[in-house]
Amino acid sequence: MIQPIDLRGRARDRVTLGRLIPRPVVDIDVASESARDLIADVAARGETALLEQSARFDGASPHAVRVSAEEVVSALAALSPAVRSALEEAIRRVRAASAAQVPVGTRTEFGGGAVVEQRWHPVERVGLYVPGGKAVYPSSVVMNVVPAQVAGVRSIALASPAQRDHGGGVHPTILAAAGLLGITEIYAMGGAGAIGAFAHGVPSIGLEPVDVVTGPGNVFVAAAKRLVKGLVGIDSEAGTTEILVIADSLADPRLVAADLVSQAEHDEAAAAVLVTDSPELAAAVERELSVIVQATAHSERVATALSGPQSAIVLVDDLAAAADFSNVYGPEHLELQVADVASLLPLIHSAGAIFVGPHAPVSLGDYLAGSNHVLPTGGGARFSSGLGAFTFLRPQQIVTYSESALAEVAPHIVALSSAEDLPAHGEAVSARFASGHHH
Repeated sequence: MIQPIDLRGRARDRVTLGRLIPRPVVDIDVASESARDLIADVAARGETALLEQSARFDGASPHAVRVSAEEVVSALAALSPAVRSALEEAIRRVRAASAAQVPVGTRTEFGGGAVVEQRWHPVERVGLYVPGGKAVYPSSVVMNVVPAQVAGVRSIALASPAQRDHGGGVHPTILAAAGLLGITEIYAMGGAGAIGAFAHGVPSIGLEPVDVVTGPGNVFVAAAKRLVKGLVGIDSEAGTTEILVIADSLADPRLVAADLVSQAEHDEAAAAVLVTDSPELAAAVERELSVIVQATAHSERVATALSGPQSAIVLVDDLAAAADFSNVYGPEHLELQVADVASLLPLIHSAGAIFVGPHAPVSLGDYLAGSNHVLPTGGGARFSSGLGAFTFLRPQQIVTYSESALAEVAPHIVALSSAEDLPAHGEAVSARFASGHHH
């Protein structure tokens, strides 16, 4: 069902491991061509293009791309009390953990009236994407909106695909979650086109361009985010989900298997990888998988994901080798189900989020840990981070110098401007101290 990869006794350098890590066949570059066309179409034809794309990809035709305030109110009224209370608790935890991500402003003084202040300033407007393909994700509404609110973003727009089963509208549970958070600007649009609409704006429906686009999605959403990056900021390329579990011989194979299945449930292209130094555990997990997969609701989807080229059970010599493998892979979600976490954790450098011990499954982070579930995939964890309040903040430096403070560094400025053959730079400083200059 799941491919074995035996790395015991193999070289562990980045290049060798890089060739051996399991990855999906559909990579983001393949999706880029079609994403580029969809974005260009939305930029050129606005709402018409969005409606056509909904019909084509979601099999649904929204009567209007923009959701009315009444729909949000009635969705919230119809929300089940159990789901409402779960969402409220998730909001509370994510708000608290996101608040810890807002850096404090600082003030650096060089004496004599020379000051550089650092302030962290929110962007004006953001577009948040909530996927809606194979499942409904009210949790993603929380994960996107709360950090933006904590950062102080003033203008927040939300997009989620049109749903055939809901008259072409956004899924009511998503609308209800938005309503809980006070979000009123919501659009029924999905995929690459939605990302393009955020980046370029759609004047006919009052959708103004945004400064930052965030949120998870499939490979086309990730490709679209890569394409609009530069025109707008993005959080990361949060594409199809990945889980990598590092487990030793003492891990519970039933729990490891359950966690692999939990992420494989998202999508046929989801990646589930176990890395272990115990052949006995590997065999036990494989046995448990066959039982759990047959019993789970989305067993076909799970089986497809587990048997794909992106999933594997990897045997390594020891846990240090497991860490090397994981760092090259850069998993979105990393679980450490090992007895000696204290020795392993310092060896881990690249992961979107790290879940420690038997009582911290990835699904805890998907919903209620307080951590964010919008995380980089496809190796992006090597250089980017998950979504947080910081995604919506820009550090800005504010420079204030007195006359005497400027006088103190003036000769240095003149020296460097001459060395760079940019004499007017130095002259702009000297002009302030010329005899005819009045203070």
